[in-house]
Amino acid sequence: MNEYPKLNFPAIRLQAQRREGQTLVWDSLRGRFLVLTPEEWVRRHVIAYLCSCCGVEPLSVVQEYPVPLNGTSQRADVVVVDKEGKPAILVECKACDVKIDSDVYAQAVRYNSVVRARYLILTNGITHFCFEYSDGEYRRMQQFPQL
Repeated sequence: MNEYPKLNFPAIRLQAQRREGQTLVWDSLRGRFLVLTPEEWVRRHVIAYLCSCCGVEPLSVVQEYPVPLNGTSQRADVVVVDKEGKPAILVECKACDVKIDSDVYAQAVRYNSVVRARYLILTNGITHFCFEYSDGEYRRMQQFPQL
């Protein structure tokens, strides 16, 4: 896994294996191996960070959360649900070489118009932006939300 860059998250340990020329990592939340893409590298790190530093319970993390949008089936990368099962955090992950810009923000806001999470996190593993939705607008936060 040396080809993956160091991220702006604490280092994590991944259970990995090579199969048919691809690196696979074990996803304990879904109970299966996944292809380790650049975006998956970021997702593994942000989930670990949310669980170890932000008070998120691992069982409250939903990956590839379905978002029906304008007649199409989209998927949010990560949604954290609260104790009542309602979305609390929506996370949009991008590969390290993808800039977190207004297009990424607009995508997350579109998804959240359906999901209705209180917090948005946009990350490429290097740059992170966190927002809180309150009183009909998104306000930038200086740190990750604590649950």
